[in-house]
Amino acid sequence: MNGRRDAPGTSQSVEDFLKAVYTLQREGDRVSTNALADALRISAPAVTDMAQRLVEEGTVDYLKYRGVRLTEEGERVALQMLRRHRLIETYLVRDLGYQLHEIHDEAEALEHSVSDRFVEAIARKLGEPSYDPHGDPIPNLEGIMQERNLQPLSTLRPNSRARIRRFIMDDPAMLQNTQERGLTMGVTLEVVARDPFEGPVTVRLDAEGSQTIGHKMASSILVEFIDHMC
Repeated sequence: MNGRRDAPGTSQSVEDFLKAVYTLQREGDRVSTNALADALRISAPAVTDMAQRLVEEGTVDYLKYRGVRLTEEGERVALQMLRRHRLIETYLVRDLGYQLHEIHDEAEALEHSVSDRFVEAIARKLGEPSYDPHGDPIPNLEGIMQERNLQPLSTLRPNSRARIRRFIMDDPAMLQNTQERGLTMGVTLEVVARDPFEGPVTVRLDAEGSQTIGHKMASSILVEFIDHMC
């Protein structure tokens, strides 16, 4: 990834499309038009039209009834946009005092308008961070990300200890709720109980006492396992 923004067809809608394909593609080989329509909040026919256009521009491979996947060039553009987005989010939190639930939409708007020089100035000022405030890895200029071995909080057994390392939730209200309850980045917790059949998880925090967390939220909090207490 070389930081250029002059690839063919890299309008805002194209950049958003390629970024969405990259994010969804990590869960499988190809991404369905319906999944992209849901992620981008556009119609399935609009997804098909965009995919066919981008086949001609060399950034996606599209097969009818089988979906979309990125080409090497498409992945380069997608990683460039992820780098821009996540660096901007980090800057908003660290230097401008934004809260975690406030930064996604702001970064979405800024990532398409600021220059490469501005983004790389942010990177230098922040010390080339590896992770954004959500715990998402930030691609470096070569498109390489530092991945971690994390697991959903919802899968931990009672008496396990872990540290919160990533939030994979899009709902600002849910993000705000985690922060207000003391479920913040880097906090250490102990699983007290886990109800079966996708029931809630009860955890004990170092400073905030016990919290009961619904399965959906617990599944969206990724943690680094520390140990299992006897």
